[in-house]
Amino acid sequence: MGALVPELAVSDYQQSLHFYRDILGFSAVYERAEDGFAFLALGAAELMIDQIGIGRTFGIADEPIAYPLGRGVNLQIAVPTIEPLLKKLAVCGISLYLPLEDKWYRKVNSEIGQRQFVVPDPDGYLLRFCQDLGIRPAKGK
Repeated sequence: MGALVPELAVSDYQQSLHFYRDILGFSAVYERAEDGFAFLALGAAELMIDQIGIGRTFGIADEPIAYPLGRGVNLQIAVPTIEPLLKKLAVCGISLYLPLEDKWYRKVNSEIGQRQFVVPDPDGYLLRFCQDLGIRPAKGK
């Protein structure tokens, strides 16, 4: 298990499991279906999904849980290539939150490139899939 593994509270365990496993290609490392829980992995990326209202639900007392969940957070997931994911999402009719782009991020005197897109999961959690484009000297340096 990784040093940081997010657990996403989900409104429908089966729907989320289908999305992550059957559409995005995560594998279920282990499940407790009776608890609405699964530990999932895609390459080195790991996350957990947990059905709201079954077992322990983390939240603020007396505050309703409202869509979209995870506001202000996006989870970056590195993959060797993003093309198969884009094709699968298109076939399934799933719209992207942020379309495909090549983006370069400055890191000291260089730039790190990644091809990326963002897709919401069924509860609105934002998933940013990225493919490494390498490193280049920073512009203007």
